[in-house]
Amino acid sequence: MDIENEIQNTKFINNYQKATINILYTYNWVNAQLKQELDKHKITNQQFNILRILRGQYPNPCTVNILKERMLDKMSDASRIVDRLVQKELVTRCTNKKDRRAVDILINDKGLGLLENIHLEPAITEILSKNISEQDCLMLSNLLDKFRG
Repeated sequence: MDIENEIQNTKFINNYQKATINILYTYNWVNAQLKQELDKHKITNQQFNILRILRGQYPNPCTVNILKERMLDKMSDASRIVDRLVQKELVTRCTNKKDRRAVDILINDKGLGLLENIHLEPAITEILSKNISEQDCLMLSNLLDKFRG
């Protein structure tokens, strides 16, 4: 459906504004789709993102600063998210042996098991493949890379 119909607005200043609004609207739409899958596992998009980063580092630990650098949502409070993951017993936190001021975060077996049970990739493929081809996805990805400069 066209962005004009989705947001009930046909008055854009120019195509740059229209594209920006479309990107923001689509981001929120995709997020809502992914949230449905993550809600089944009682975690947020940001928690899922941190768990995936930690799985990529596994078996090595990660610091909060590394998490902040790699997170998709740069506005998220990584420390608070880690606190929630510790409460859910999905990650462990301990003092870094080399630098006592730093804290190491490590995904544990329960966190790894949870990631094994979350099937976002098929959900993403299903969402996108309904309306655009894989070639279109590549073109879209390239355009978004170009957009960010």
